[in-house]
Amino acid sequence: MKKLLGVALGILSAIGGFVDIGDFVVNGVVGSRFGLSLAWVVVLGVVGICLFAQMSGRVAAVSGMAAFQIIRERLGPRAALANLAASFVINLLTLTAEVGGIALALQLASSVNYLLWVPVAAFAVWLVVWRVKFKIMENVTSLLGLCLIVFAVALFMLHPQWPDLGRQALLQMPPSGDETASYWYYAVGLFGSSVSPYEVFFFSSGAVEEHWGTKDLSESRLNVLVGFPLGGVLSISIAACTAVVLLPAGIHVEALSQVVLPLAEAGGKIALAIGIVGVVAAVFGASLETMLSSGYMIAQFFGWSWGKFRAPARAAQFHVVMILAILLAGAILLTGVDPIQLTEVSVVFSAVALPLTYVPILIIANDPEYLGEHVNGKLLNAVAILFLVIIFAAAIAAIPLMILSGAGS
Repeated sequence: MKKLLGVALGILSAIGGFVDIGDFVVNGVVGSRFGLSLAWVVVLGVVGICLFAQMSGRVAAVSGMAAFQIIRERLGPRAALANLAASFVINLLTLTAEVGGIALALQLASSVNYLLWVPVAAFAVWLVVWRVKFKIMENVTSLLGLCLIVFAVALFMLHPQWPDLGRQALLQMPPSGDETASYWYYAVGLFGSSVSPYEVFFFSSGAVEEHWGTKDLSESRLNVLVGFPLGGVLSISIAACTAVVLLPAGIHVEALSQVVLPLAEAGGKIALAIGIVGVVAAVFGASLETMLSSGYMIAQFFGWSWGKFRAPARAAQFHVVMILAILLAGAILLTGVDPIQLTEVSVVFSAVALPLTYVPILIIANDPEYLGEHVNGKLLNAVAILFLVIIFAAAIAAIPLMILSGAGS
């Protein structure tokens, strides 16, 4: 029974942890502009994050080492340093967007300007990382994040024209004219929000935090293969709600308040309140993950003591890195930069940086020196290589599409 509860809780954590500020913003924008014509990207992203997380979790469980420990050891310090520099910058950009997302969600709940919430949000994230145990931290935020199921409920309450939504999802036709470049730009952004590098750093390091071993591989696989697809359903529900309410009215999402507007129309203040709780919890959880990831990657590369399973005094450098990261994220937000635009840019650059993380994990997942009999099978490698081609295509296309589309404008 304890094992069964552990599996169930892991699945719930995966569902609640899948949606972050990038998913809210990009799915909201895409739904309000293109309907469900980009739902295929979410499906592709779910396949990718399942593949990515399954490999990284297996590598950590079998070897007992987290991502950057093995990347440095396997690829050498020079190649790993270039990987570290790019990954840290992208992770910091994502952390800044997540903290901004918390502040925006709190603004929705209180009508107080989000800039006043930025220091509060940053301090709360640091305090939880400093004081709360890993398992409690992960499970509480993820379970509260399940309030986002209200988007799926709201979709039914809106009584949409299901055949129209089905045609949008199945036709997958990019618009003609000036919107074509924006369509593909947001396709890359949606892909980057679904397969974020920080999720892999956190997932592999979390496996070490929780002392996974080979006996936990089946539980890990079940968590990944059930939890992330259900999280993808929540993402599509967000896009569908904005497609039903905002697309016919010609309203393009430019603020987080517009993303939750369909909840108010479907279920009034109660649905809106539940949705805001879910948004705060999910984005807060993602902030914890990105803050921890900043410490994980630096400490693992330099061989410092790290992990929440150690007292802060025994992992001082790990905690200092995280403090500096959250301070820098808060400082960037207090300059007045638009958190929504920052989020859109961060998910696109996540797609650019994705090969830097994916390629080393794929190499290590096929190395018997680290994994022995648990290396990738032929079928898994075939899918992984196909996905590698997709990742490189998205990474190469991201910057040109940003320029051609004017960042989706």
